[in-house]
Amino acid sequence: MKYPDASRLPLVDELHGHRIPDPYRWLEDPADPATITWLDAQDALWREHAAALPWRERMLTRLGELSRTGIATPPVWRGEHRFVERRAADQEHPVLYRDDEILLDPMRLDPTGLTTLDEWQPGPDGTLLAYQLSRRGEERAELRVMDVRTGADVDGPIGDCRYSPVAWLPDGAAFYYVRARTGVYLHRIGSREPDEEVFTADGAGSYGLTLSADGRWLTLSAAPGPSTPNELWLTDLAGGERRRVQPGGSARSVAAVGADGRLYILTDRDAPRRRLCVADPERPDAWKDLVAEDPESVLAAFTILEGNRLLVSRVRHAVAEVVVHELDTGRPAVPVKLPGAGTVGPLTARPEGGHEAWFLYTDAVTPAGVWRYDAKDGSLTAWEANLPVPGVASRQVTFTSRDGTEVRMTVVAMPGDGRPRPAILTGYGGFGMSLTPGYAADSVAWIEAGGVLAVAGIRGGGEEGEAWHRAGMREHKQNVFDDFAAAAEKLVADGWTTPAQLGIWGESNGGLLIGGMLTQYPGLFTAAVCSAPILDMTRYERSGLGASWKQEYGTADRPEELAWLLSYSPYHRVAEGTAYPATLFTVFGEDTRVDPAHARKMCAAMQRADAGGRPLLLRHEGDVGHGARAVSRSVALAADALAFLAEHTGLPLPSDPALPPDPELPPDPELPSDPA
Repeated sequence: MKYPDASRLPLVDELHGHRIPDPYRWLEDPADPATITWLDAQDALWREHAAALPWRERMLTRLGELSRTGIATPPVWRGEHRFVERRAADQEHPVLYRDDEILLDPMRLDPTGLTTLDEWQPGPDGTLLAYQLSRRGEERAELRVMDVRTGADVDGPIGDCRYSPVAWLPDGAAFYYVRARTGVYLHRIGSREPDEEVFTADGAGSYGLTLSADGRWLTLSAAPGPSTPNELWLTDLAGGERRRVQPGGSARSVAAVGADGRLYILTDRDAPRRRLCVADPERPDAWKDLVAEDPESVLAAFTILEGNRLLVSRVRHAVAEVVVHELDTGRPAVPVKLPGAGTVGPLTARPEGGHEAWFLYTDAVTPAGVWRYDAKDGSLTAWEANLPVPGVASRQVTFTSRDGTEVRMTVVAMPGDGRPRPAILTGYGGFGMSLTPGYAADSVAWIEAGGVLAVAGIRGGGEEGEAWHRAGMREHKQNVFDDFAAAAEKLVADGWTTPAQLGIWGESNGGLLIGGMLTQYPGLFTAAVCSAPILDMTRYERSGLGASWKQEYGTADRPEELAWLLSYSPYHRVAEGTAYPATLFTVFGEDTRVDPAHARKMCAAMQRADAGGRPLLLRHEGDVGHGARAVSRSVALAADALAFLAEHTGLPLPSDPALPPDPELPPDPELPSDPA
């Protein structure tokens, strides 16, 4: 394959005694005519390859069908009014409703589909709504206030409110909010005066806030970046005194004052798998355990219900469970029988209390739906739920990584004929984020087509708590790549697939994972999709949200930490004469989190160095960013990625004659009869 010309600069940085070549730095400038010319040529090359992929139209059609499940969010109650986001099967974006009345439809605001509703929060009596819109994927939201009775905006816009929490005062005359990376502010409805800055912390890039229902207690948090230890403060708005609950650098904690007047603190302080503590708001530093740490599961969320009930969700080896506890003692009472072995979203209840709670539930074969728990009779019923996809089964397997650590992986497949099959292995491994079972149209489309899907819960994630996260960050980042390599070897050893039939897929920090696999373990698989990746670890801090990730990866400003970064930085490990797997980089022109330059530079380096002849391509998409987008754009992206992996892992088209079983090969590993 003839790749577009890419000039190599004789550019070498000298940093802390290291000579760091960066021959493709010119590709960091998206406005440079040379970059534009190169990118246009890459687009043309990708379109030519994509047009010849046999699975492309089939995947596009099937993904469109599987994406028409419709979705809904758990209700947010204000009195007898419920606020819900719903997306019908034929809609591009979710629509916000109050009861059955449409409040906000992004497609009515912008028929191009490039505007998204990022966040929303009704006022105390439900007559006002704070909402945030962003455009073209930039995620730089404007916050506005709507009078829901008329549908007219009565305040705003307030800029730079990237997914800001909003905490309304009880009278609805003002609210607290967060400006991206600057601090917490108080905004008074209709005021022309500058908003009052109420809290900021040195070095903080991420803030959180909650306000008690009576409007007295404001809880504030500040952290350097995502999934990092945070400061925690409690402000008495009646008396004006602010008290420290937790100093920075010690743990990750969230706190709120409940309707019963107690301060509840969910923390990993001295508890890597998290515990729930309580305190008197007058003495917020005097914690005591209410629900202790469980050595085998991670405490995820809780909500308070009437009748002395505390509903608690946990994640046990990536599978959710929900248990009712006694509120006064914290003792567990009865488990809640969930629809399957899957994932539970945050638990919500009415702000004034009550006997009902709602949550999202999904698993590998069941689209996300809303379920309602009733503490009066202990029942769990479908509130707005979807049916599972029939015939698909999953199982969890355990394997051993390079250093002897046991790691878990979920494998999902249709019944097979005993032969190894094309497979996709995916993972994340960063920021304490857990990959738990969940429905995705692209996953189901691949499985229905005869492929195997495997999801590895590698270190760096939160599947086994904060210690699991820390074992895959900073100087321990190599564990992430080793775990994923061991997962690939386990799939082959168990007879699911072969290296010639295995593809890997990761996005964002998961794209860094894929970059590490391409440069460290290229012989373990045959194809890769590397989406919105972080790949140049010596310069990641200079663009996007990279400056807020130093606690996760380390910084090139410190000699020791630069050595960590260079030890695995994928861009700097591209080696001449390597036979690389077929690789598709997917990037988004308006991505404000991860600079698309990472993929551009890596693609150019691999195209020059490759000795294997398999395609190394870049798919560039403008007008979208890292996060939410119209359904049709998501479907098109997934169809292209799946078609690429199908082609290069050898997934046979449905018209191909079935191959007879090979008695010399082991049968598929046993699967349970129920999807679990």
